[in-house]
Formats: sequence, C-alpha cells, structure tokens
Amino acid sequence: MAASLELQTPVAAAAALLLSTASSTISMEGTVLCSANHAPLTPISFLERTALVYPDRLAIVASDGSAGVAVSRTWRDTRARCLRLAAALTGRLGVQRHDVVAVFAQNIPAVCELHFGVPMAGAVICTLNSRLDPAMAAVLLRHSEAKVVFVDRALLGVAQKALVLVAEAGARRPVLVLISELLDENERSPPDAKIKVTRVDYEYEHLLSAAAAGSSPDFAIRWPADENEPIALNYTSGTTSRPKGVIYSHRGAYLSSLAAVIVNAMAETPVYLWTVPMFHCNGWCQVWGVAAQGGTNVCVRRVTAAAIFDSVARHGVTHMGGAPTVLSMIVNATADERRRQPGGWRRRVTVLFRMEEQGFLVIHSYGLTETYGPATVCTWKPEWDALPAEERARIKSRQGLHHVGLEAADVKDPATMRSVPADGRTVGEVMLRGNTVMSGYYKDGGATAEALAGGWLRSGDLAVREEDGYIKILDRSKDIIISGGENISTVEVEAALFGHPAVEEAAVVGRPDEYWGETPCAFVKLRGGGGGGGGGAAVEEELMAFCRARLPRYMAPRTVVVVEEELPKTATGKVQKVALRERAKAMGSLPAAASSSSRRAPTGTAGSGRSKL
Repeated sequence: MAASLELQTPVAAAAALLLSTASSTISMEGTVLCSANHAPLTPISFLERTALVYPDRLAIVASDGSAGVAVSRTWRDTRARCLRLAAALTGRLGVQRHDVVAVFAQNIPAVCELHFGVPMAGAVICTLNSRLDPAMAAVLLRHSEAKVVFVDRALLGVAQKALVLVAEAGARRPVLVLISELLDENERSPPDAKIKVTRVDYEYEHLLSAAAAGSSPDFAIRWPADENEPIALNYTSGTTSRPKGVIYSHRGAYLSSLAAVIVNAMAETPVYLWTVPMFHCNGWCQVWGVAAQGGTNVCVRRVTAAAIFDSVARHGVTHMGGAPTVLSMIVNATADERRRQPGGWRRRVTVLFRMEEQGFLVIHSYGLTETYGPATVCTWKPEWDALPAEERARIKSRQGLHHVGLEAADVKDPATMRSVPADGRTVGEVMLRGNTVMSGYYKDGGATAEALAGGWLRSGDLAVREEDGYIKILDRSKDIIISGGENISTVEVEAALFGHPAVEEAAVVGRPDEYWGETPCAFVKLRGGGGGGGGGAAVEEELMAFCRARLPRYMAPRTVVVVEEELPKTATGKVQKVALRERAKAMGSLPAAASSSSRRAPTGTAGSGRSKL
C-alpha cells in the first residue's frame, strides 16, 4: 500500500465515471472549460485572498491566562509562516503530494497554520484527537501511514510512547516535529512538558526559521489539480467501534467552510473563539471559514467558563461553537467567572437553551464526521420570536433541515428507502447527500459502499419529520431502549430530566429488567454537585416523579443514579453511553414484581442509587 492517501474505493470509481459521462453530455455549442472560467475549489484560496484584503488584521491571538496576549499574528504574518511551513514540508521533510501529515495538539495557534501549510504542500492533514492514549494514537498513526507528526509539547509523553509502539509493530516511524508554544499561565509546565525531550527530529519554530533563510517567500503552492483530491483525513470518535478514517476533499472542505459561514451568520471580520476542538472535523471546517471572512482566531488551550467569558471581554468574541458540555459551562458559570462587556453582548454558539439569559444567541446544528461537521441547521423563523420561551426552546432543539452545502437531508425507512410522512410520529433513519458528504473511508471500500448505499449517507440516527418538515432526532439506533415491545427514545427522557432545575447533566441508558426486558436508567449530575436537601433517595424519587408527570409512564426512568462527578465523555463532549450501559448492566436486573408494579402504580418507584464516576 502506498503511503500517500488516494481514493481507491468502488464508490470513488463510480463517481469518476459519472463525472466523465456528465462532462461529455451537458455541453452547449460554444462552451469551453479552461483556466479562465474554472479553478479547482480549495480552502487555500481563502488565505490567499484574506492576506491581500486584510494583511494587517489579526489572524490569530492567544492569551496566556493572566499576562495578556501571548501570541498575536496578522494575516500577512500567517500567510508567510504557512508558506515557510509548506516549504519545509516539501524540502527538508520530503513530503510528497497526498502524503499524510498528522497533528497531535490542543487548540494552539500552530494548528491554525498547519491547516493551510499542509495543503499548500499538496499533503493531507490528519488532526488526531488530543485525548488519545498511546495505544490508540499508535493505531491511527500506523493506519494513516503519516509521514510526519507535529506534536504539542503538552502531549509529548503520549506521542513518544505511541511512536515506540509504532516501531515495535514494524511500521515506519513518522518524523516528529515538536510544537513548543504553551498558552495558559497555569499550564506553563503541564506534566508532559517536564519530561526529557528525546527522539524529536525538529522543533516547529526552528523549522520555520530555517525555511525563512531559504526561498520560502517564493514557494510555489502545490494547488490541487482536481478539486476532488483529498485535503484531510479525520478519524471518527470510535465510541461504538474502532475509528474509521474519513476522507475530505478540497471541494467539500471549501463548500463546507462557506456553508458554516452562512449557517453561523458570520459577517466580515468575525472574532471566533476556539471552544470546538480543531481536531474535530477540522474544527467543523471553521478553521478555513474564519479565514474566508478575514476573521480572528482566538485560541485557548483549556476550555473553561472563566476562559470563555474572559475571551469575550478581552477580544470581543463574536462567534464560538461547542457541544452541550460547553453550553453547560456557560449556563452554570459562577458570578466570578462571568465578565460582561459594557452594554452586554449577543453571541452565536451551536446547540441549546438557557443561553438567551446570558446574552448569547443560539444556533442549533447537527452533523457527523462524515459530513464535514454540521450538516443541518434549525433555521429560525421571525414568526417564532413571539412564542413563549419554553416553546422557542422546543422548536430550537430540533435538528432542522440541510444547510446550503448539502442537496438534501431526509428521514427514510432504511429497508424501503421511502421517506417517512411529516407527522412527527413515524420513525426513520436520517440520511444525507450532497457536496459536503465524505469522499469515503480510507482503506475501507466495504464500509464506504455500505455507508453510501442507495445514493445516501446513512447516519444511524433515528428521527421523525414534523409537520413543517423539520427533522427531530429521537436517538441513535443503538441507544433506543426496547421496553415491553415499546421503543423509548433516550433523548426524549433526557430532555425531560433537563427540565428539572436541579439537573446539570443527564444521560439515559437501558437497564436489564426481568419483566420488561429493559427499562430506562438515568445517570444524573446535580447542579453544584449536591444531592438535594431531602437526601439522595428523595432526590431520585423526585426526579422519577418529575419525569412521570411529563412522559408516558413506560418512558419514565425506573432507576436514577445521582453521580458526584461529571458523566464520562469523549474528547468532543459526547457522553460515553457504552460505559454507562456497562454500569447499568452491572447493577443487575430489576426484580419482575417491583418493575411491573412500578409501571402501573401512580407513585411507584423501583431502583435508585448514588454513585461516584
């Protein structure tokens, strides 16, 4: 297998044939396709334009947590550094077209630069999850066949152990380039930063300085000859199975970046706070979208409520994004953590409620790694502004419709491929298709063909379509609880729990049940870490009663476990339900008598507990 990343799947071959056939049948007499009217779409062009339009505008800033701005670079500076990076990659490091260049780092300024410098070298950027352990990092480095890996100083210990495992497996060890910048004052000496530096081939700033001494200002960018060439390789989170390598094209990244700009109503020169991991779908393609608008990237190594409010006040942040955990930080911020600009602010983030009170404007998006990040958006309509707050939150909690980069998003019966009726009741699978769907899975043509079967990307998410056509996701197919023949959406049960003022986090999984097969088991973290004034059992009964008053009885939790620490999560903020299912299974089955009576009795309860996760 060649080290360079190529599209070698049956789907890609069929697409190439289709494009070839189309080009020979749609032409009109007198039309031509030439360099005057056609250029391959690529996000590289965003940097080239912005460096001309906004050369002196800040491109990247990073605060050290106490002493002000530690990093400050303009778009002119950033373009020059990216050119030096590309020159170093193609020269000293010997990177060829379509070679994979891995990045193992937190949200630091160098990662922004690598998103342009690597494609400028004609290579494929592969941003690895910064929370990987050495074993999984080694697996992905071997699978991607990365020729070079750029490593954050704070993650050096993990990376070095991973490289030892790569070598022990008989695979070629990638060249290691160390990125030494540290941002937060309190993070000046993270544990991995204190270890002895060994087997480091190059240091990032030294590499750029050496390139500056050469001819990098005149470096000829390796533009893609075909816009469908790969630009990025992103591994799925691996919460349900071994991660797959998702291939992004220059064309898809370009269109997804512009779609992200539109979805987030990003005007010229936004200020974007990096609370989304840049390793996750290339920061939902916002790392390129911010450049398209001549914006400023505000980098923070650690995402905390204090860091968010400080960045908003210090840098005038206009946009940010994040999973529900980020929004929970904002909603539950203490008075000391909040800092307000004069006159307040309105800010755009992605996903849900209680945010308007804090002065944030919320945009709800939904997507997958396979769709370059967000694929749908709950587009807001002016007539909804006058609705009560709870109804506005209900409407906004839906996943909405496809954004402008996609052709369609639908809810279909996966067996017949027919669209379900827009009745809010008939359940189907969310399916998507269009220009911002992945090119395929790296080295896995079978999985690619399965995922794209029938001309649609199958998401694995179960949903309904409401009367206005908007999609509302009920659950992942693997997370649905089947209780006594009834399908229970854990998402709906969790939504009911979040309506209780004491609940900060909630996740629902199935627990074995002798009578019903399985019943809902809720793991809950309370605000302030408390257990309620009435004691643990009283709080758990209160939560079950709260749900019974708002849900059909069969959907209400039969077990509530109040945890003292936050729920286990992936690096992208998703709750690890696999771990919670194992805990629920270990609790054993609910007795048949207690379970059956609890389902019928108006005040019955069966199973509660407290746990430290």
